[in-house]
Amino acid sequence: MFTNFENMTSPSQSKVCFFFDNAKVSLAKRRELKYFIEQLFRKEGKKLLTLNYIFCTDKKLLQINQDYLKHDYYTDIITFDLSPGSPLIEGEIYISVDRVKDNAQQLGLSFRSELHRVIFHGALHLCGFGDKSPSEKNVMRHKEDLYLSKYL
Repeated sequence: MFTNFENMTSPSQSKVCFFFDNAKVSLAKRRELKYFIEQLFRKEGKKLLTLNYIFCTDKKLLQINQDYLKHDYYTDIITFDLSPGSPLIEGEIYISVDRVKDNAQQLGLSFRSELHRVIFHGALHLCGFGDKSPSEKNVMRHKEDLYLSKYL
């Protein structure tokens, strides 16, 4: 909806699809990760229709942030819920690979761990978890840690 998918990999039969928009990232075990994300929605009591992850650059995500959210700053992830009011979740999650790499380095974490944390973070947003208040952030971090420990 928000981007054209030219020059990106094609989607699979899964409800979860990964697209790479000029972002250099290696995502191992994609089939298993897609299945795990689908299971995350089931565990949270949600029904997933479709979910697209678009891995992109800082520049691309900054432009999306400016155009759609009117924010003029870099971020690692933007989640769009395309199904408000519907019991079936449909969404697009944009992830800046540049930002994830920088965050991992600054936090002393592996890129793989931080990337998966952000991937699960976006899914959790679509499941209804927020991160604005301190209590919401604590719940979100707990959920991220839970899914990371189960996946990695």
